Amino acid sequence: MKLFFFYIITFILGLQLHLFSAPMKMIGIKGKASEVSKTINVDMYDNYYEPKIINIKKNETVRFVVENKGILVHEFNIATMIMHKKHGPEMLELMKNGILTPTKIDKDLMKKMKKTNPKMAHSHSNSILLEPKQKGELIWKFTSTASLLAACNVPGHLEAGMISKINLN
Repeated sequence: MKLFFFYIITFILGLQLHLFSAPMKMIGIKGKASEVSKTINVDMYDNYYEPKIINIKKNETVRFVVENKGILVHEFNIATMIMHKKHGPEMLELMKNGILTPTKIDKDLMKKMKKTNPKMAHSHSNSILLEPKQKGELIWKFTSTASLLAACNVPGHLEAGMISKINLN
């Protein structure tokens, strides 16, 4: 009987891990620097990105060099609209917990909160979160043809139109 419960628990945990990773695989995978075939510069302003349309080929590995030129904290997140909508409440939790303010990211508090709630780490390979005047990069391999958008999920920013359409050819 104990063995039966062990198998059931193992199955459930495996299913949860599969369900968590399945959406990520649907949009692509973390890219390797050695496989980058294109670099795209993205400027984040308050409530919009430049460029507004990003053209990518399927299976292309892209380095995004992202610079926050606004006065607010912004995120560059590659996902489907459904995934963006699901990520929004996580970003709201970062704000509620004082990790994210309009102009700052408290990385020490983020590390501390991560121990009790891993979602507070905001360590997604398809996303970069930057304070004003910061620059960073993200490398992504586009392995699917899902309908993707780059969007800022800081509360209110997506709703204000901080989105770039990603065209996959």
